[in-house]
Amino acid sequence: MVDLSRIALGFAASIAIGYAALRRGSLDRSGWLGAVITGTLTFGFGGWAWGLALITFFVTSSALSHYKEQLKEQRAAEKFAKGGRRDLAQTLANGGVGALLALIYGLSGEPPALLAVFLGVMATVTADTWATELGVLSPHPPRLITTGKLVPPGTSGGITLVGTSASAAGGLLIGLAMLLFYTIGNVFMSTSTPYGLWMPLAGLLGGLLGSLADSLLGATVQAIYERPDGSETERPVGRDGQANRHTRGWRWMNNDLVNLLASLVGGLVALWFLPR
Repeated sequence: MVDLSRIALGFAASIAIGYAALRRGSLDRSGWLGAVITGTLTFGFGGWAWGLALITFFVTSSALSHYKEQLKEQRAAEKFAKGGRRDLAQTLANGGVGALLALIYGLSGEPPALLAVFLGVMATVTADTWATELGVLSPHPPRLITTGKLVPPGTSGGITLVGTSASAAGGLLIGLAMLLFYTIGNVFMSTSTPYGLWMPLAGLLGGLLGSLADSLLGATVQAIYERPDGSETERPVGRDGQANRHTRGWRWMNNDLVNLLASLVGGLVALWFLPR
């Protein structure tokens, strides 16, 4: 059953949170629109636990994006496809799958399988963002996930112990948060949604494996370019407007698509933990 009041509250909350993120520099104007779309659908059709999980991802990831921002800018800013201000494509890549799942969930009688997939999707986008934001600060250079070769910080497909540990922590956080939110909802809001201790484990492994899938895609099929100085980047065009030379990967496989596909992997992993 569609709850119009919940949709309206989700819309209002998304506008307010998105505006605060815009003022803080975590979103640009198109990213604000993406946050309103994903937030409204997630809150309105998934429920409060889903909406609060999305907020948990957004708030923690935005905070980490500003952590030691100048050092990260020096080490790897030119390698990443986009900067710290998320745009429409990034917000949809990170929250769009979850919003679509919420819409289907609310319109199809709230099947538990979609709850598990949503948990894994949000665990993955959180895990991957945490790995990116903290992994680039590792005191040791990353190794390419496919060969173990040492690569510069920020290289697509490179992993570190710091980054991998951060991804595990991010996924676990979402699992614990969902468990907490549903516990509160069932106790104080008289809901009866199935939940349990499977959630933290599903978040941990779904997020971790989804994040590693992101690294694997980044090392193999993601489009990578070469800057005039010979360094690698995910950007097809540099900040100065000069086109970079395509060196490997599929041209259409950009970072946003990699994030989306990896989140689906995490969702399928989490589904495996749902009690039968």
